[in-house]
Parts: sequence; C-alpha cells; structure tokens
Amino acid sequence: MNLHPEWSYQAVLYEMNVRQLTAEGTLRAATPKLAFLHDMGIDAVWLMPVYPIGEEQRKGSLGSYYSIRDYRAINPELGTMADFDAFVAEAHRLGLKVLMDWVANHTSRDARWITEAPASWYERDDAGAPAVPYDWTDTAKLNYANREVWEAAAAAMEFWVTEHRIDGFRCDMAMLVPIEFWQQTAARLRRVKPDLFLLAEAEQTNLFDGGTFDACYGWEMHHLLCDVAQQRVRVTALRDWLHADRGRYPRTAMRLAFTSNHDENSWSGSEFTRLGAARSIMTAFTFVVPCGLPLIYTGQEVGYDHSFAFFDRDPIPASLYRPNAYTEFYRHLTALHHAHPALAAGGRGSDMVEIRNNAEDCLMTFVRETEGDQVVCIMNLSPYAIHADYYTGIYAGLYTDAISGMPYELRGRVEEDMSPWSFRILTR
Repeated sequence: MNLHPEWSYQAVLYEMNVRQLTAEGTLRAATPKLAFLHDMGIDAVWLMPVYPIGEEQRKGSLGSYYSIRDYRAINPELGTMADFDAFVAEAHRLGLKVLMDWVANHTSRDARWITEAPASWYERDDAGAPAVPYDWTDTAKLNYANREVWEAAAAAMEFWVTEHRIDGFRCDMAMLVPIEFWQQTAARLRRVKPDLFLLAEAEQTNLFDGGTFDACYGWEMHHLLCDVAQQRVRVTALRDWLHADRGRYPRTAMRLAFTSNHDENSWSGSEFTRLGAARSIMTAFTFVVPCGLPLIYTGQEVGYDHSFAFFDRDPIPASLYRPNAYTEFYRHLTALHHAHPALAAGGRGSDMVEIRNNAEDCLMTFVRETEGDQVVCIMNLSPYAIHADYYTGIYAGLYTDAISGMPYELRGRVEEDMSPWSFRILTR
C-alpha cells in the first residue's frame, strides 16, 4: 500500500497564477496552456485561490487571492464554475492532477460566513469585530475553538473533491490552525478520495503525524539557496542543513523544493533578481535534492524575468509565452526527475552520498542511487572559478549527461577547472 498517491513520488508541480498567466486572466484562457505544461513534463497544477475575493478593505484594484468571500464559488473575474470544471476535465484528459489552494486560517472581512454564521465562528478584537491576523487587514481570523468551523471548512473542502473532481489541496499557512483539524479532515477526505494529495505551507514536523500531509514547504532550504547565491553564506551552510534535516522529518515526508513561488516572486523579486548567475544551478539543485518535490511557478517556464503585482492585473505578455531555452531546460529536468527512481521522494528515493573533494566550501559532489539507478551531481555552488580534484571510487564509469544527452566518462580521479555556478548531472 502506498503512503502517497502513486503519481506524486516523482512528480513535478506547477503553481498557476491564473490572474497573470494570460492577457485575459481567466480559467478559460488558462485551459489551453495545460498542453504546454504537460509537454514540458508537469504532473500536477496547483491553482492559486480561485474563489471570490472580498471587497471590504480590499488591497489594490483586484484584492488578495487569499481574502476569500465564499469557499464554494469561483471568482467571477476568473470565470464560472463551468469554466473551472472544463479546466479540470482538460487537465485530467492530459493526465495532469489539479490541486486547489485552501485558506483555512481566515476569510475576507465580508465573507458569507461573517453574515450567515454565528459570531463565534470568528475570533474577536476588544471592540467585538472580527480579529485581523498579522497585518492582513483585508481578512478576518476564524475561531478553531468552535468545532462548527471545523465541520464547515471540511465540508467545503469535500465539496470540491466530490463535486468538482479535484485531486488535492495546497493548504495555506497550515500551522495557524490546529493539527487535529488537519488530521480529522484529511481522514474524512481520504474516505471519499483515497489518493488525495495534501501539501502544507509550513515546516512543522507534526504535519506528518499519522500520515496527515504528503508534503510540506522547504522554506529553510529555499532561503539557504538564496543566501548561497548572494554569498551571504558558503555552500558549507547548505550542506550542514541538508545533513541536519535528515533527522527532522519521517523518511516518507516530501519537501517542496523551489526557486520561486507567488510569495517570493511578488515580495522578493524574480529568481533572476534573487539568484542572479546562480539561477540555473539552483534550479537544477531543486530537482536532485533528497526528498524534493520540485515546483515551477508561473512565468518560470518561459524565463519571464518579472515580479508580478500581487493585487492587480500584471499579465505575462502573450508574445513572450512560447517555448524557448528556459522551457527546454525545464523539460530536461522534469525528464530527469521522472526517469530516475533514485530521485523519488516519499521514502522511495535515496539519501545523498557525498564524494569528498578539495573545495568543499564551494563544490558539492554527491550521488543518489537505488538498485539499478545512479545519479551523480557535480556542482560548483559558488561565484568562483575552482580547480576540482576528487576520487570517484566505485562511481567511476560511463554515464549520460542529463542536460546535453551526451555520453560522459567519469574517471576514477577527476581533476578539472570549473567555471562559476557550473554543474554536471550524470545518470546511468
């Protein structure tokens, strides 16, 4: 029996920002893009929230995706429920899974539940108004001390699974509501859909208790990748974190690995801004890291160097949305991830076995292998030209370069000059 859905072990996820993907900014316009993503090797599409957005204290002209007015409806700016169903049907026809973004912690300040449900469904401030979490002034915090909230939220999630055939949820700020809610709700949903997939936007280790979530975010790793790229730390800090992380989670836990997402892109800049010349090697790293569930965010598939406005329309120019070198790079990486069991997450793949080298403050040389499958990674994670020197031992032999597709002989002793941020991924 699989702990996770079979499709997920070697999956690559795509986060779709429907508002910005096309000039129209609708589900109907986004649906033809699914073929593009399928051809690139995407396995599952995570839709940023597609629900109606609140008007009260709305931010920007269109508001935050995460200020939700009605959990059982589609934002009319994105289309209709029929458009949503057509999107899901086309995804499934292509073999893609669809994940919805679920916001459990809060609603908009003019949500249906504010007017239709008892006041006790919300936490209240001293004036008796719905409490505002953090500085999210367009939202109202739900009260999970009230079990009626649990039932309403779980029933709404079940609505999308049973009535609209979605395959799972990305759960926003999952650590802000009780883990018991997630445990109870996950069990309920899996009774109607045993292969449901749940991704938590959080890193707490108890998210995996009882097999509740399939995957969680790799925020710490992401920030380390940015720190290495900007040389705030050397690669030794990343190596130390990877070794320490082994014991934090169950071996079966999947970790979302990414160079961008909607938060990073809008608030910290595109991956080109944050990673600079290290963009390609850091992207490749997210596809080979142990336990990794790689993610591609809207625009990355065509190398769109832009920080999207979060509360307004800011679409990718249609003339730029076409296959190019960035698309091909991702296609190589998705093919690599699919083809090699050693890279699987969820307890099926292997740990990282390091090959010692002469420049460990810059160079990572490591192997991931399972029976009949070897992936060797040679990565100069630094802005310096280095002279690499290391012995490969039992890993010497003939390989295929995963990016170029060309044969490559890995000798028993390697001595070579490596340019800054250069890498090689070898398979056999």
